[in-house]
Amino acid sequence: MSNKSLENSRRSFIKQVSFASILLASGKWNSISAASLFNQKDNVLLRFVVASDAHYGQPNTEYQAMMDKVVDQINRFNQTNPLEAVIINGDIIHNESRFLPQAKQRLDRLTMPWYVTRGNHDMVSAEFWNKTWGYPLNHQITVNGYPFLLMDSSNEKGEYLPPDLVWLKENLEVLKKQKQVFLFVHIPQTKWTKNAIETPAFFELLAKYPNIKAVFHGHEHDQDGMKMQGKIPFYFDAHIGGNWGTEYKGFRVVELMKDGSLATYMVNGDGGIQK
Repeated sequence: MSNKSLENSRRSFIKQVSFASILLASGKWNSISAASLFNQKDNVLLRFVVASDAHYGQPNTEYQAMMDKVVDQINRFNQTNPLEAVIINGDIIHNESRFLPQAKQRLDRLTMPWYVTRGNHDMVSAEFWNKTWGYPLNHQITVNGYPFLLMDSSNEKGEYLPPDLVWLKENLEVLKKQKQVFLFVHIPQTKWTKNAIETPAFFELLAKYPNIKAVFHGHEHDQDGMKMQGKIPFYFDAHIGGNWGTEYKGFRVVELMKDGSLATYMVNGDGGIQK
């Protein structure tokens, strides 16, 4: 890459990025500038995107255009910041099952591996889900050698539910010798936010596995920050669709560094830097 191209890439990166933080290997976290993140690109072992709440099919919204826009932007981001995976963390559609295959058709334009979890607005049966995506509601994947646990937190009625803790414990036991494990579940499991639920057993289980690097939630469109529970960070990622939430639509980028630290930031899908 020429010096001019590198500088243009740097400017574009800095313009889009905000709310950046880094969780150090020691367990402490600090804010970090977009410029500093750009300069650490060579130290990244694993980079992935988490996005949620597309609400494809929601009446009186431009859901098709919003879905196409975020797919295009993630693909462009991938050209200069290679991604190992994208996780669409729930509420892919808005209630009606007929929209799920349509949403998949649009998401299939992503140029990197991508996976989904079910949210409360993904009101489809387990059978329909499996038929559409080719994998069950709870499933484990490996991304560049790192385990990801993708969990269900709802049902066909759209109820707010805990994840399957038996399934989660079984998988965490199998993975307890892994250095880092990443968890994804749409609905927050404690009342950090008004639309969350209380599942103390979820946190009691997680506390037994110090190799859990981070947990990612969707659901709360107006949340784009981090909450801490013990030594585990829980991240939100605003929204990529729907009719409420943060003023901007965007997605979260997560970067695992060579020293074990975890850098993460929001990319503003509407352009510019949100305050």
